[in-house]
Amino acid sequence: IKERILEFIGVGKLTGGVKGSIICLVGPPGVGKTSIGKSVARALNRKFYRFSVGGMRDEAEIKGHRRTYIGAMPGKMIQALKYTETMNPVIMLDEVDKMGASYHGDPASALLEVLDPEQNRDFLDHYLDVHCDLSNVLFIVTANILDTIPEPLKDRMEMLRLSGYIQAEKIAIAQKYLIPRNRKLMGLKASDVTFTKGAIAQIINGYAREAGVRTLENNLKKILRKVAVKIAKGQQGKGRKGGQKALIAEANLSTYLGKPIFTTDRYYKVNPVGVATGLAWTSMGGATLYIETVRYPAEKLEMKLTGQAGDVMKESAQIAWTYVQSHAEQYAPGTPFFEKSQVHIHIPEGATPKDGPSAGITMVTALLSLLMNQKVRQNLGMTGEITLTGKVLPIGGLKEKLIAARRSKLDVLIFPKENLRDYDELPEYLKKGLEVHFVDYYEEVFTIAFPEKKVHATTKTKLARKKAHPAGRA
Repeated sequence: IKERILEFIGVGKLTGGVKGSIICLVGPPGVGKTSIGKSVARALNRKFYRFSVGGMRDEAEIKGHRRTYIGAMPGKMIQALKYTETMNPVIMLDEVDKMGASYHGDPASALLEVLDPEQNRDFLDHYLDVHCDLSNVLFIVTANILDTIPEPLKDRMEMLRLSGYIQAEKIAIAQKYLIPRNRKLMGLKASDVTFTKGAIAQIINGYAREAGVRTLENNLKKILRKVAVKIAKGQQGKGRKGGQKALIAEANLSTYLGKPIFTTDRYYKVNPVGVATGLAWTSMGGATLYIETVRYPAEKLEMKLTGQAGDVMKESAQIAWTYVQSHAEQYAPGTPFFEKSQVHIHIPEGATPKDGPSAGITMVTALLSLLMNQKVRQNLGMTGEITLTGKVLPIGGLKEKLIAARRSKLDVLIFPKENLRDYDELPEYLKKGLEVHFVDYYEEVFTIAFPEKKVHATTKTKLARKKAHPAGRA
């Protein structure tokens, strides 16, 4: 992202202005999207104006009201120019993915004219009723997810993804920015309070496990407020009584913040038979997702799915079930396929709705573990959608999933082969100490998840696949 913004500023320096590009910053809450907008305005020495379009459902808020209405006023764009008193400010449109539509019109469609560099030089506000040139304005848009942004609007913007932060990054952010800034706000000096690195790591793991740093900052504020109260109680004249420095370490952290909210992301130290660990993407960052399977005697063979799975995930379960049923002889020769049993697949945390197309291989692995009565390899996390023929399809949110795996201490990971380019773009410190496999077909997943077992695929199938897909980098 920094590179892209530097390119942007570099072009602006040579051409004498930044035109024709709308940046859209996409990422979970609290990762610093708004801060980046402010920094860009500061770097370009331009005025900054921010407004949230979340919940906006009247296109007149963008284009202005006609003057015949009572309480008519110009649209937000003209108001921004009026407020900044310049024709080339940096305007940030926050929460563009939360825009509504009603009988008043569709503001997302009204934004198309504003954000299109070809059209906005003749922007017509209904209130002013004269053409206004917005082509010198630099627009920066922010969103949490892309799914709810209309396609024509997406087409006009350049997407830059901000993923969540890993522990090392959060510690650096806390030490460099959050602690000094909030210490100043609380009226404390550097000599009044010190945080050990272990204490910050403990806050991140035990109290603030989201993708951004907002909860981390709130917890740091809570500690600093308590330190301020202690100093205020013991204050005498100008000097501070006792002059003792508050040291925040792992040992005394619970006296400031209470017992940790999170203990671990993992349900099991050792996964039992029929349980596989998947990796999921959410709008709040990455998470680990368990797929549990059990069998019990019944008259008729049947598969049941619970855990508030969405339509796509229900289909994934059906595909996984069919794939295992049709390939049972290949993976578990001589084992009858769940005779006179019902199989129950459950995704824990039933109160949380789950959907998405990347749990296919995890479901197949959990079902095969149950069928063969053998545990899946420990500390293994996987993600990827499967087709009926066993092809593993690419997924989104690779960085977030990798961060979630590191947090849960999963050190063997399986990703689809087509995601190799996303993996290559990640910084080295994220990949350090991980054993990552890139797979094309489910047979490869099987050999990693059950190292002792052999795949009994027919030579014919192997040859056909080799011809279709020559060996790639693993």
